[in-house]
Amino acid sequence: MDDLKQRADELDAADPLAGCRDRFTIPDGLIYLDGNSLGVLPTNVADRVADAVSRGWGEQLIRGWNTAGWIDLPRRIGDRIAGLIGAPEDSVVCADSTSVNLAKVLQAALALVPERQVVLSDTGNFPTDLYIAQGQLGQAWALRTVAPDRVSAALTPETGVLMLTQVDYRTGRLHDMATLTAKARSLGVVTIWDLAHSAGALPVDLAGAGADFAVGCGYKYLNGGPGAPAFLYVRPDLQNRVSSRLTGWMGHAAPFTFDPEYRPAEGIDRFRVGTPAILSMVAMDAALDVWDDIDMQAVRQKSLSLSGLLIDCIERFAGEFGLELASPRDDHNRGSQVSWHCPDGYAVMQALIERGVIGDFREPDLIRFGLTPLYLSHGDVVGAAAILEDILRRRTWDQPRFHVRDRVT
Repeated sequence: MDDLKQRADELDAADPLAGCRDRFTIPDGLIYLDGNSLGVLPTNVADRVADAVSRGWGEQLIRGWNTAGWIDLPRRIGDRIAGLIGAPEDSVVCADSTSVNLAKVLQAALALVPERQVVLSDTGNFPTDLYIAQGQLGQAWALRTVAPDRVSAALTPETGVLMLTQVDYRTGRLHDMATLTAKARSLGVVTIWDLAHSAGALPVDLAGAGADFAVGCGYKYLNGGPGAPAFLYVRPDLQNRVSSRLTGWMGHAAPFTFDPEYRPAEGIDRFRVGTPAILSMVAMDAALDVWDDIDMQAVRQKSLSLSGLLIDCIERFAGEFGLELASPRDDHNRGSQVSWHCPDGYAVMQALIERGVIGDFREPDLIRFGLTPLYLSHGDVVGAAAILEDILRRRTWDQPRFHVRDRVT
């Protein structure tokens, strides 16, 4: 593997993002390849949250809603995220969870095409998205799922809503947002994109693609912390034509008049519901400081370089141990993760974690590696692959403790 180590050294020496690693707190000796599940801690977050607790909550108390600007955090954070997903100002709000936000925008989307009958998704969509659709659809609507590569062909005049996750959570397969959205629009189909595995991982252009709605997650590539608040996007010209069926007081036109009758706020604020979780919002806002000077094209270029190197490393021994690449080999079709079908994948991943290489496992046999360009090096990738080969070659994974399933895999 000496040639791959040399390749990694050369790539790291020329990496314009190498200095970004210092913006994160990463335990010594750890190769963290699970940023597609939970991003690492940015160095500035702990102090900002501590200040919000001690000075904000502790000293300002209720005054903090005005003096510290807590009340406006969902919009301010939304505008910061908008810059990472190709959305204009005042089109994104940070709130709730991805699942809750999907329920909001799905109901809004359904109301735009009441004469249609089908919500189309794919079999690679994250299960919570399908669960939300199953729970929200009435008898007049049907949820149809097809293989990811059959989505375009499955779009018909009967389709009312196209609901997709841009990057498949299992394989990393990347949908062509612009092409699918264009076809959907030509058929009068409303589009909803889940950006959980793409926001902060690759360039996204919601406005350029003409997407109608989008949702996304704050705790993966955006590094907002465990259970960080999510976000939602509504195309500007649709905002006052649609509304959320979750009509809480923060979505009211004048929440502090305490009017007993609901009147939706203007614009994206009507998709707010309840009181924002301020400590989580502060952590999310601080985490976004990392992105202030980042070029998403540079992130994408390094992401593909990292994932391509990982594929090349593992393929040198994959066949010997029954590993099969589950992710697309073509860069244009791959997000920022690489997944492998792996016999005894759960135990293999537990052995990797014990050795300081953290990825994760997805049923039935996938080991996943998330490539996060701001804090990973090419040397990390080569090192992780070498440890994986050692575990497989020595069968160190085949010990009882590695086969005991935890609740979170």
